[in-house]
Amino acid sequence: MVRIRVLVVDDHRIFAESLAAALAAEPDVDVSAAGSGPAALRSLERAAAEGRRYDVLLVDADLGGTLPGIRAAVPVQEVGEDGLVDGISLVTGVRSAQPHVRIVVLAEKDDPRRAALALQAGASGWVAKDCSLSRLLTVIRGVLREETHLPPALLTGVLRELTAARKHRTESERLVESLTPREREVLRCMVAGLGRKAVAERLFLSPHTVRTHMQNVLGKLGVHSTLAAVALARRAGVGPVDLTGDVVERGGQLA
Repeated sequence: MVRIRVLVVDDHRIFAESLAAALAAEPDVDVSAAGSGPAALRSLERAAAEGRRYDVLLVDADLGGTLPGIRAAVPVQEVGEDGLVDGISLVTGVRSAQPHVRIVVLAEKDDPRRAALALQAGASGWVAKDCSLSRLLTVIRGVLREETHLPPALLTGVLRELTAARKHRTESERLVESLTPREREVLRCMVAGLGRKAVAERLFLSPHTVRTHMQNVLGKLGVHSTLAAVALARRAGVGPVDLTGDVVERGGQLA
């Protein structure tokens, strides 16, 4: 019998343990539980190192805590300066580190906007926490067949949100394309979280020149803060500059 390895991630201990116990009663399911995002990541890494990877994660949409270095796939107004969107940020991190893992988000209530965010982050399903065990098992087995599962009542709202997000992305891409190569490099440094001094050192420019480039970036993107510029850049698919590799070309060559 092929067994399905499931990890329940929820900071409400009683719920997590109860759900894990219910799933464990199934003959083809092996299940464990984690009480936080960091704990889940450690469990995933340990399982992968031991050659017994998890197949499915069940993640609480309202998971508390922070995940240093992990940003949400789609910036929204609720995102803080660290870019975290509760449990959805865990979806982004897991899909990046272990793309084979299928993720189902468990939610207290139906929310088309957050469900759309979860799908954009890489989740394969959005399920109510109070759904029946048989329904949850259907979803678990379905996502392993590359299916996407949403409550029927959410479909119209989620499609509307995804369409709006695509429109925003197109507009964001157009604005980013208006930047010069040097301004785009500065924007990538901003996405990486570098301050003006660090950008100047990396690009071999003076702080005054970097300040001018940053002001130009904000003006061309039509925003008034670095955080808003970073959010727009991420919508346009602009990633952070590689901080582990060699420094970029010396000043003037990209201007």
